Amino acid sequence: MQVVIIGSGNTATILSKLLLANGFHISQVISRNIKHAEILANALNCPAADFSSPMDETADIYLIAVSDKVIHEVVSYMPKNNKLILHTAGSVSKNVLENVSNQFGVLYPLQSLRKEIDKIPDIPFLVDGNNEVVAEMIMQIGKKISHHVDIANDEKRLKLHLSAVMVNNFTNHLYTMAADYCKKEQLEFDLLKPLIFETANRLKNVHPSEVQTGPAIRNDSETIEQHEKLLENYPELKALYVYFTKQIASFYR
Repeated sequence: MQVVIIGSGNTATILSKLLLANGFHISQVISRNIKHAEILANALNCPAADFSSPMDETADIYLIAVSDKVIHEVVSYMPKNNKLILHTAGSVSKNVLENVSNQFGVLYPLQSLRKEIDKIPDIPFLVDGNNEVVAEMIMQIGKKISHHVDIANDEKRLKLHLSAVMVNNFTNHLYTMAADYCKKEQLEFDLLKPLIFETANRLKNVHPSEVQTGPAIRNDSETIEQHEKLLENYPELKALYVYFTKQIASFYR
């Protein structure tokens, strides 16, 4: 099947490589920035274009892999040819595509993707279509590039997107704040990495609540007080510490 990739960033790069490796043919890469389009197109051995150039209208699939906020702009550029048109966003309704084609839907990768990575990680996909036939078509596309594919309507996909922000973006920001604290206190953040990896690894087999440890769950008020004193000069970090300590203690009370 012929696929036009619209986008040249992280998601576009990873998904185009996955598609190419699993029997799809990339016929064109389109991006607002022609230089970015050319970089990806060269890697895929296909033509590049920007939004001022004609789109290949002979493809079977048009995959919009751009940031959520510019999908509407891309849609206004799309020709109305009733081919299968997909976007890859978690927080945007599939219906943004309804005026472009009578076959449209979503192929959302529930994973943090970086185009620089050498090995593509396991990527669950959430798919949806404007009707059952289209949804099944997208499901079959998903199954060719992933072992984990599930149907998710706009509401379910948005809720999982929210959950993904909490488990990925929020936790990573905590890592960033802890790393900054370690740097200022002349501590080695690398010493904490085995702990991070071990806790994440345990989640393969058990519910997160079963791996919770720390002074809050033990009601260790003495240690908590010591920690809070250490954070006197770090008000933002202390506020988070106090908040999470109360939340954990309340949850496991």
